[in-house]
Amino acid sequence: MQERRQGSRYSVSFPIRVRWKDENGTEFTEEGLTENVGPNGTLVYLPRKLPSVGAKVNLTVTEKSDDEVTVTAQVIRLERNASHPQVALNLLDSIRLWRKNVWELAGETVAGEKPEELDDW
Repeated sequence: MQERRQGSRYSVSFPIRVRWKDENGTEFTEEGLTENVGPNGTLVYLPRKLPSVGAKVNLTVTEKSDDEVTVTAQVIRLERNASHPQVALNLLDSIRLWRKNVWELAGETVAGEKPEELDDW
């Protein structure tokens, strides 16, 4: 299978909040974590309820409580693993804001991490 994603991704866990309405107009809010962050989207872990593929959601990254970033995104894929459900999101707006305040922070966070020490067996 050919990789369709463009751009690199950073494997980083930022706290997030996702809000959406289902087909009946019922509003849902779930909190979770990013699994990885890309320049145009993200993969997030949501522990309970998942939006439907194609749904538009408001995604808020709450890593910096004094400078939260909210964007609109669309669900492009679901991973319905019972122990670790995930939602792949593609940004629809505020891409410059995302890249400046989330994507760059993810890069800085990953660059500042110490590499894991390997056990000598």
